[in-house]
Amino acid sequence: GHSVRIDAPPQRAISLGQASTELLLSLGLAPRMVGTGVWFGPLPPALASAGASVPRLAENAPSFESVAKAAPDIVVAQYTYHVGPQGEVATPEQLLTLGIPSYVSPSDCDGKGVTASSNADGSRSQLYSLALVDKEISELAAIFNVPAAGQALSTRLHERVAAAVKLANATPHPPLSVLYWFSSTRLEGDPWVAGKNGAPGYIAQVLGLHNVIDSDEEWPGVSWESIAAKDPDVIVLARMQRRLYPADDVEKKLAFLRNDPVTRELKAVRNGRLIVVDANSLNPSMGVVDAIESIAAGLASKGSTP
Repeated sequence: GHSVRIDAPPQRAISLGQASTELLLSLGLAPRMVGTGVWFGPLPPALASAGASVPRLAENAPSFESVAKAAPDIVVAQYTYHVGPQGEVATPEQLLTLGIPSYVSPSDCDGKGVTASSNADGSRSQLYSLALVDKEISELAAIFNVPAAGQALSTRLHERVAAAVKLANATPHPPLSVLYWFSSTRLEGDPWVAGKNGAPGYIAQVLGLHNVIDSDEEWPGVSWESIAAKDPDVIVLARMQRRLYPADDVEKKLAFLRNDPVTRELKAVRNGRLIVVDANSLNPSMGVVDAIESIAAGLASKGSTP
């Protein structure tokens, strides 16, 4: 809902959110980045070398003071949670008092809202899609004046999705249902699982899977008893370096699924259809292509028996 004015291609960018960092790096903009924050895990191998030269202001959210000290001429953010009306790092207005414009990913704005009834991740009124990634790439490529790099990046992402879908469908199989587990405050408590309209919902649609969670919330908390009643064929688990909550650790998630009296009886657990993907690839970003590829490979390796 904000107009953003950029008078010249930025030369000192700060990215908040790993997806935003990876996008700028993919556009070849490492030499113009002076700081990053909000990390889930390591960079993909193809970006590791370029990313090594960019300072990390913080592993999680940096302070407003540390952002200001780096003297950026733009802040690019993945989430309104960090740069927004109640931004943990700053509001757009605070940044503008220092003459710093800010840009927030359309993946966290278009078709999405945060209400009193939803969790901090908010809810989506329409299905996320790669079109939002294309929009972000196009806009950032225009802001930084690298249009050719933007077009090439979008083209590569769509080619990878097409190849992953072909792999997933190489072996015929009955329709499969899926559950995505990101994390939870307690392993025994209600897990945060993917709703129907977020990035995992798009991944499911592309791969012909049925998400068993019918909620507009992006990551609602749902009881294991309710999940057991839906009994998904496949469970996708997020792997991350973050350790804010016990279930951030994917090994603990796997151990819980295999040992808890309720979860060990789930069809996905009994049949070994547990697929681990990087947490960042389940967030609304170009990382969804990584998840599509990983899940397609996991489905292909499990044969045709649901």
